[in-house]
Amino acid sequence: FDEGQRMNAIWDKARSAFSERLTRNWSPHALPSRATAPAVSFSFDDFPRSAAREGAQVLREFGVKGTYFVAGARAGRHLDDVDQFTKDDVLAVAEAGHEIGCHTFGHIRLPTATHAEITDDLLRNQEFVQQILGDYTMCSFAYPDGDVSITSKALVGRWFPICRGIWGGVNHRRIDFMQLKAVSLERDFDLEHVERVLDEAKETNGWVIFFTHDVADKPSPYGCRPGELAGVLQAVIERGIEVLPVKNAAGKMRFP
Repeated sequence: FDEGQRMNAIWDKARSAFSERLTRNWSPHALPSRATAPAVSFSFDDFPRSAAREGAQVLREFGVKGTYFVAGARAGRHLDDVDQFTKDDVLAVAEAGHEIGCHTFGHIRLPTATHAEITDDLLRNQEFVQQILGDYTMCSFAYPDGDVSITSKALVGRWFPICRGIWGGVNHRRIDFMQLKAVSLERDFDLEHVERVLDEAKETNGWVIFFTHDVADKPSPYGCRPGELAGVLQAVIERGIEVLPVKNAAGKMRFP
């Protein structure tokens, strides 16, 4: 880079960071939590085949359901050294009682997409899911890579009553359902941190949404191991916290 390019890169990074902070703090439609008990949700983004198999197996062993965020353009592909879901996986996950959520069709970067591009992309993902599941309505949305701006947040919020980001924390007191906080279970996650988050949720009747991608013995940087997922579930069960799909937990926060 020459000096001009270097300065432009610095300014672009600064503008992006400012936009992220501004968007997180822009929550005019946040609602007071009415929860009388804590809740936990487990979600899988993209989603890799291992999440539908190994991940679903762990959830089944604990008798709980999760939320799978589908980006239709990834179906049947091998991306970043990870096999992605197939249409049969979507059907199997839904028939097992898990929630299917939207993750856009093309895993697009929302802050740089136009209103028309976002709308067309969301329609494509809706059509993709309905081709598999019939008259299925997706209620929950997860921002790809957590990227969102004020304008895209407002637009997507008109499509989905429940939108999840990737900024860490417990959802309690006043909850921004257009950018819900979440806790990563990626490969370098810390179980002690997870336990502290769960304790906070129990003290505040809060809602913790965990998210990951693949679930494998040798996970990608964005995934976790089956034993690690089971360890988190065990910590949840030991605290007597109910595990629900995202849409069901959202209902508990608003209509206990």
